[in-house]
Parts: sequence; C-alpha cells; structure tokens
Amino acid sequence: MSPSEQIQWLIHKLEVGAGSRYLRYFALVVGVVALAFLYDLRAYRNLATPEAMDAAQLARNISEGKGYTTLFLRPFSLYLVQKHEAAKNPDAGTLTPPDLAQIKTAHPDISNPPVYPLLLAGLMKVLPFDYTVNLKSQLWTNNGNFWRYQPDFFIALFNEALLLIIVVMTFFLAKKLFDSNVAWLSAILTLGCELLWRFSVSGLTTMLLLAIFMGLVLFLLEIERSSRESRPHPGWMFSLAAAAGFLTGIGALTRYAFGWAIIPVALFLLLFSGQRRLWHTLAALVAFTLVLTPWIIRNEVVSGTPFGTAGFAVVEGTFIFPQFQLERSVQPELTHALWLKPYVQKLFGNLRGILTGDFLKSAGGWVYALFFAGLFIGFRGTGVRRIRYFLLMCLGVFAVGQSLGRTQLSEVSPEVNSENLLVLLVPLVFVFGVSFFFTLLREMTLPLVQLRYAVIAGFAALCCLPMIFTLSSAKTPPVVYPPYYPPQIQQSARWMQPDELMMSDVPWAVAWYGQRQCIWITLDAQDDFFAVNSLKPVKALYLTPQTMDGKFVTEWMEAPKRSWGNFIFQTLTDKRVPDKFPLTKAPVGFFPEQMFLTDRERWPIAK
Repeated sequence: MSPSEQIQWLIHKLEVGAGSRYLRYFALVVGVVALAFLYDLRAYRNLATPEAMDAAQLARNISEGKGYTTLFLRPFSLYLVQKHEAAKNPDAGTLTPPDLAQIKTAHPDISNPPVYPLLLAGLMKVLPFDYTVNLKSQLWTNNGNFWRYQPDFFIALFNEALLLIIVVMTFFLAKKLFDSNVAWLSAILTLGCELLWRFSVSGLTTMLLLAIFMGLVLFLLEIERSSRESRPHPGWMFSLAAAAGFLTGIGALTRYAFGWAIIPVALFLLLFSGQRRLWHTLAALVAFTLVLTPWIIRNEVVSGTPFGTAGFAVVEGTFIFPQFQLERSVQPELTHALWLKPYVQKLFGNLRGILTGDFLKSAGGWVYALFFAGLFIGFRGTGVRRIRYFLLMCLGVFAVGQSLGRTQLSEVSPEVNSENLLVLLVPLVFVFGVSFFFTLLREMTLPLVQLRYAVIAGFAALCCLPMIFTLSSAKTPPVVYPPYYPPQIQQSARWMQPDELMMSDVPWAVAWYGQRQCIWITLDAQDDFFAVNSLKPVKALYLTPQTMDGKFVTEWMEAPKRSWGNFIFQTLTDKRVPDKFPLTKAPVGFFPEQMFLTDRERWPIAK
C-alpha cells in the first residue's frame, strides 16, 4: 500500500470507521482537560478552610513517619486526652514533669477520621511536594509575588481527578436507570456544576466521599436488580450487601457524619433485597460495624471517646457552646450537654435554613424544580422507583444529620465546608431532574427536529450558568487573604524551633504552612492562656485579621477584661503587653493587620 493510500485509509477509519469513536473520545478528553485548565486559571484558590488545612498537615505527618499525630492543637483535645490519661494512670501526677495532655510530644489527632488523610499521605509520597513557599517559579508567582502554594495545587488536582471519576460514575448510573440521553446530559450537568468544582479545589473530603457514595448507589442498584431475578445467587447477594455496608463504613471513616447513611442503606436492603432481606441487612450492618470498630477502639484508647472532639459536634453551635467556644475551652463544663432543649432548638433552627435555601443551592439550581416535580410521576422501571426512594431517605437523613452536626465552620464558609452532606446528592438529583426534563420534552410539539437539540442545549446552558459566569468573569486571585498569607505564616513559624509551641487564631494554617506545633487561641488571655502555658510554655502568639479586624467597640473596648480583644486594645494603647504576660517582643511590619509576639527577638536585626 502506497503512502497516499495509507493516508486515505487512515482518514476513512477516522471519519466513518472504528477510529471515529476513538476520535470522539479523544476530543471529549481534550475538552474536559481544557475545562479543568480554564477553571484553575480563572477560579482556583489556595486552601481556604480550617478542615482542609487540618487534613493536609495531618497527612504530611503520616507521610513523614510521625504517625497519626497533629501539629494543630485544640484546647478541648488536650482536655480529653489529659482527662483520659489521668483516669488511666491515677499516679501520673507523681511523674516529673507530667505530660498527661501529650503536648510536649507529638499530640495524637482525635478530630479527623483516617481515610482521607491516609490517601493524601500516599499522594505526598508519590508526588514531589515542596512545602517551602516558592517565589522564583512563574507557575507559583505573579510578577514575583506569591500566588499559588504548590502543595495546595497538587491536592486540588487530585480532587479534580476525583470529580471527573464522579462524572463518569454519574453517566453509568444514569444509563443503568434510564437511557444514554439522560446519561449524557446528567454527566454534562455534573461536569458543569460550579459548586462541585469549588469543592474540588477546596481540599475537603467531599469529592472522595461523593465517589464513595456513588459507588454505594451502584452497589444498591445491582442488589435491587439481582433480587428481581428468579433465583438470585445467595452468595452473590450477601457479598453485595456486605460491600454496601463496607462502603458505608469507609464513608464514615472519611467523614463521621456520613455514618448516618447506614440508616437508608439498611432500610433499602430491608425493603428491596429479596427473600433473604433480613440476612442481607444484617450482613451490611456487620460489615459497617467491623470497618468502624478498630478506629473507635483506637479513639477510646487515646481519648476515652469513640469519635474524639468530632463526637461533640452536636453540642457545638447551641446556646451552651456557641461559635468555637467548645474547641477553644481548656476546662469545658459539659454537664449542660445532657439537656434536650439545645439539641431541639439546633435541629429545627438549622432545618429551617436547609429547607429554605441550602438544598436549593446544593441541588444544582434550576434542576431542583424538575427533581421535585418528578417525584410525583410514576416510573415504569422498578429499579428507578426504588433508587428514588433511597434518594428520598438519604435526603431526610442527611438533612437531620447536617442540622445536628452544623458548627461554626458552616458560618465561616456557608456552602463549601465539610458539614455539607446535601451536596452528596447533587449527581442523583441531576439524574432524576434530567429524566423528568426528557419526559416533558417528549410532550413538546416542535416544528423542526433540530429545535429539540436547541432546547436541550438551552437547558444545559441554563443549569450551568454559575459555571459560565465563573469562567467568563474576572480572574479570582488564588491568595486567600485575609487571613491566610502563606509566606508570612511560614516566615513567622520558622523563627521558632520545631519543638516550640505557638498560639494563634489560625492554628491550622500555622500547622500546615509553617509546620510548627500551634494551639488554638484560648477563650481568654489570662486563666486559660496560663493553663496552657503551664502544660508547655507558649513561645509565640500570632494573630491575623481574623482577630485584628474585630469590631472595635464590642469586641475590643467593651470586651471582658480577660478577653483577647481587651488584651489587644490594652497592648495598642499602652504600647506594652499586660503585666506578667510572658511574650513581650514584636517585630516590625505586622501591625495593624497582624500581631506577632514572642519571648525574645528571633528575627534578623536591621542594621
């Protein structure tokens, strides 16, 4: 065959032969990669939430062989560990010096479930993470100024890859439930969901948890399908049920609140898994329990609680412990936590916000109307109806779980936070909303067939408007300041020795960017501060705009005498720290946006 004939043969294959299919797939992959590149170029931001930085610094400790330990110290975590160690070792007070809070050594983390940090730790082993702020490469700087933090960007790329996997899983789930038209449009809407992209670059556990949830739905769909066979294989059904329970357990070890999902999973198996439904439900519950038990035992051994500080999220945000008061408490009074009233108020107060706004935002905007309208139509497919019931059960359970588990983290970042469970339902909402859209489209009388494609394209564009606006608007600076400016955080932290203790209003950022042990600022600048200082001397205090931008009158001038607002006001007016406060030295260049105090001059002295 001559070269010209070979070229003609290749062109024929690409146009009408088997190669045309691969060419379309290649074009699709290129389009998706281009979308990701454009989003990162226009809307990428460095880590902006405490949960993401906390998980990242924990993962780095694991990857460096330091075990499941944390540099971000919560006073409440110290309290739980110290109380538990004192109960185990009543004679520990005779030690010289006692370290029941495990603050002088590596403090065990009792706030984060293990799956996501372990996965990130593996990523840090494989990729060339550079934790030093890079001010030389043009990729990480903008005109010589800090722009992107390389480890944050790598974590975002990992989660964006998970998002693309979720898009593929949405396609196959929709195709199993409906047809290829619903599958393609559902996948397009998932890919064009701006909220999911924001979650993907946030560094939170959401993308991993969403992939686990979609896998769980695919397992349940296979269980339901197999149960309708004339003679389903018992071993296969038990394996699927156990796998569903296992995946739910893995999800709970990714985010504790996801453990609520075992309720709709168990109900689904009890209703729709065939003649041996009781045994299938039991298999799922046993697998779920076996996955969680080792980690619960570990937490009990370390802190005397099954879920560490995370187990007290239900009491946070109530009138007993508003804002972050519980986690910042050195000696919290937990007797009032036995009351029922604060939980009832918290549940109904947060449910109101979820039902009037949060779900509408999480459900993909315009699609939620079609989703709710589609609930009232009868689907012919048995599997479709049953998965719809599972979705509704998840909606109810997740709404209650999110209401009770809501803390101040949801106030700091209202939509993109680790407490948002409803966002996990977005792909399923897209699938059922799109199916109802095609039902309506079939009833439309259009003069031209081509108009059908125009209506579909218009609907897709309408649903993806937030993404379109994001990509077409002005570029968003990736620097999340205030309050996080990694170069200054890293510089301040490196004035300290690795074994010295800092205190800050952004300890998660100091732990991640500065790689120094840092405790959350206590509730007051007197008793609580000196209680921590007696456990281990605090060598530096680092305050950012998160505190320095407080309301001048209510948070500074009229604040209680022992508060940090009063401490700042007194320090600025008297030009010296209060008497007996051990940190008296401050470098130039921090005030008025930030404050850095330490026990001695640690920075180069300008000549």
